[in-house]
Amino acid sequence: MGTVDVVRQLGDLEAVVMDRLWAWGRPALVREVLEDLSLDRKLAYTTVMTVMDNLHTKGVLSRVPDGRAYRYTPVRSRAEHSAELIAAVLADSEDRTAPLLRFVEQMTPAELNRLRAALDQAPAASSGGLPARSRRKGGAR
Repeated sequence: MGTVDVVRQLGDLEAVVMDRLWAWGRPALVREVLEDLSLDRKLAYTTVMTVMDNLHTKGVLSRVPDGRAYRYTPVRSRAEHSAELIAAVLADSEDRTAPLLRFVEQMTPAELNRLRAALDQAPAASSGGLPARSRRKGGAR
């Protein structure tokens, strides 16, 4: 099973549920998520329960029993989930550099500065052994 099979983009309601859970930063019951979502739209308890159960089945949420219900927690942070989606897209590309360059072209100057700083501080092991400066100068142009 490839990375693309394991990491899936979230559906609309799944994304809304995950946004709430990531924002809260704590385990939550289906009822709590339903009450929060009900401020914006009308949903049935069973709909939210099914979505959260599906997210658990996909490995996006973990859960622990709490009485007759479950408390759900994101398995990964929002940033980790996004990074996995990006990695899945890149894994499906013959030339990983081309989509990365397109992505970088769309970044703001502030985002580029943060990326440069992160690359300069990245351990050599994560870059295939090249020092940060060599990566930047000898990288794709």
